[in-house]
Amino acid sequence: MLNNFYKNIVLKYPNRVLVLVFIVIALLANQATKLEIDASAETLLLQDDKDLEFLRDIEKRYVSDDFLVLAFTPKHGLLSDETLKSIKSITKELSLLDSVKSVSSILNVPLMQSPPVPIKELLEHIPTIESYGIDLKLAKQEFLNSPIYKNNLISSDFKTTALLITLHKDNKLKELVNRRNSAKNEELATIELELKNYRDKARENNHQNIANIRAVMESHTSEGELFLGGVDMIADDMISFIRYDLKTYGTVVLLLLIVVLWIIFRGVRWIVIPVLIALSSVIVSAGVFGMLGFEVTVISSNFISLQLIITMSLIIHLVVRYRELLDKKPNATQKELVLEAVMDMSKPCLFAVLTTVAGFISLTLADLLPVINLGWMMSASVFLSLIVTFLIFPTILVQLKIRPMPSALSKSGFSFTRPLASFVKEHALFVDLAGLVAILFSLSGASQLIVENSFIDYFKKNTEIYKGMKVIDQKLGGTTPLDVVIDFPKEISVENSEKDDFDDFEAEFSSSKDAEHYWFTVDRMKKIENIHDYLQNLPEVGKVLSLGTMSKIGRMLNDGEDLDNFKLALIYKELPAEIKKVILDPYVDVENSQARFSVRVIDSSENLRRNEFLKKIKIDLHEKFGLDNSQIHLTNLLVLYNNILQSLFSSQIVTLGTVLIILTIMFFILFRSVKITIIAMASNIVPVGVVFGFMGWVNIPLDMMTITIAAIGVGIAVDNSIHYIIRFKLEYAKTKDYIKSMYNSHQSIGYAMSYTSIAIMIGFSILIFSNFVPTIYFGLLTVLVMFISLASNLLLLPRLITLIKPFN
Repeated sequence: MLNNFYKNIVLKYPNRVLVLVFIVIALLANQATKLEIDASAETLLLQDDKDLEFLRDIEKRYVSDDFLVLAFTPKHGLLSDETLKSIKSITKELSLLDSVKSVSSILNVPLMQSPPVPIKELLEHIPTIESYGIDLKLAKQEFLNSPIYKNNLISSDFKTTALLITLHKDNKLKELVNRRNSAKNEELATIELELKNYRDKARENNHQNIANIRAVMESHTSEGELFLGGVDMIADDMISFIRYDLKTYGTVVLLLLIVVLWIIFRGVRWIVIPVLIALSSVIVSAGVFGMLGFEVTVISSNFISLQLIITMSLIIHLVVRYRELLDKKPNATQKELVLEAVMDMSKPCLFAVLTTVAGFISLTLADLLPVINLGWMMSASVFLSLIVTFLIFPTILVQLKIRPMPSALSKSGFSFTRPLASFVKEHALFVDLAGLVAILFSLSGASQLIVENSFIDYFKKNTEIYKGMKVIDQKLGGTTPLDVVIDFPKEISVENSEKDDFDDFEAEFSSSKDAEHYWFTVDRMKKIENIHDYLQNLPEVGKVLSLGTMSKIGRMLNDGEDLDNFKLALIYKELPAEIKKVILDPYVDVENSQARFSVRVIDSSENLRRNEFLKKIKIDLHEKFGLDNSQIHLTNLLVLYNNILQSLFSSQIVTLGTVLIILTIMFFILFRSVKITIIAMASNIVPVGVVFGFMGWVNIPLDMMTITIAAIGVGIAVDNSIHYIIRFKLEYAKTKDYIKSMYNSHQSIGYAMSYTSIAIMIGFSILIFSNFVPTIYFGLLTVLVMFISLASNLLLLPRLITLIKPFN
């Protein structure tokens, strides 16, 4: 049937088929412009994470603004006239930007001890550093010792300060996200489309906002070092990284493959045809994804490089087979040569693609959205590459004249694989021992695999993301947020000694319908402050803000004595709304009798072990403070990121286990032999095991990228096993001699295997220049798995075949 399709349609009417193919490609090229990038935080979260649902609920309860942090290390002293003038100028320029709601800095934050004044007087007028009569020496001491400003607004060495840039809230975007999260199936698609369209505009605005802020920073670089940090900045830079990777590495990979093709084949047609097919495959895939509304994430951004490399491997196998036939059948017509080459390679290429798809499709079983997207996108891309390759290659080549190869060139390329066949024959015991050592290396290294990884280490040290996060992380209280939320009993227990205060206070405010001020009792505030101190003293914690912060400030203003119930209630009642929004609203929900501790964790800490750290907090809050486990809730980015890390092992087991099961079934269907299936699987499990062993021994952690290596590596590398076994079986049918069949296989398909593997390794090696460190690991580890796989398929695989002798 397939033979008739090529003979009676494709090769009979090549021009018509080619025109039709390029019409489809042109239509899809228009759709490819709709392919978009999604680098939002949601793409880096687990699916159906219960902690994410709780976080969304907390974000609705507590007042919070969208903000960026500008870290400024001036050349002069922080409180010098030059520095204050610089901060004032920067603040003024930032405030003029449409996206900026306000800028908080050492210039305008309230000073409460410069000099100390009674609480009642302070509530009437809260001074700032620009107020008349402020003592700068006292202001410096307050900045260095204040529970609010220390390691938050000011570094402990008093050399770096933060400007908190509060942005205007995008209420419509949040409303759409909330509607999407609570939507039912029938209205979900409509809301998602509306959200997507609005989000695209919001991202353009955010990109321009970040650019405007950086322009302000650029104009002040002569006054000191400035670094920008914050979620919006990270998201914007991530999109820039993805766009850069898509454009740059796709182009560079293509150029490298052109060089490889020239080295291998030394013919213009063997460069033009493969490049045309590879580009057409990428355009078709991008068009399909754009038409279906797929979005490129931080991980699936590699799909262009992956598809170019996989497509090129298919083409190289076709070209090599065509050239073999041309060498063996010099009198055959072009149509005969093309038809036989296509038919000879259709079955192995089809199964090679199916095994590659099996590797990618297993990624859809992971819990991470970007990994799932990569699985779906690459599964579709590989199939599309197969279709495009087997349509364009024969239709173009059949119209070209036969160009005989020089005899020396046709033979020379096959010679370097012959010594490997000789090595297997003469040093079989060494090959056996090498396989055993590889297994031991794999098991010992894999047992040391870790999942602990810092988000800051995802970026190169010369990027703005890394520099900004490093300064904020080490000098301004940490970068990774953790919320510790405590539920308190709603009943208020008032000690006898404090009843008089409450009686007076209740009489004064008896007309008030609410009793929120009653929530702030001495006992409750003391407990909150103790929890605050416990969290702040943890070595992994940079800064804690909570009601305990207010309690400490109150004590400082009250001559070192604790505030009684009356004064606590007075502060709550009389505190100005703008101050209450800063020091109360983000940390207490009186209606639900709940207190929130905003913790910032030092992400770059070498001793940080997130899972153990979170477990320790829960255990200590229960044992040291008598809190029931149901009262303790941990949430925010640290928890969500830890959930991702903890899921990596299970995701790795699921994806790798699935691909091995699928491949085992496919090998058995293809070869109908238990022996050959075992041989093929053994030769492909060893390379993946070596990669895991290598990761364990050199301390490369599992992350969102590296968990895809096993499935992708097996899926791509197993192609060589299929081609080799099929060729070995054909050779054995002719010779009935295992050793001679091995030599013949090495000098025919071994040549194609070597150069396709080399092309893949060269292509992936370019990823080391990415700004995203997981992408660098992905490239390096893929190169390693392809190298080990090639060695395994040219050494271990033939050794197992000649040892077990599976063919009748």
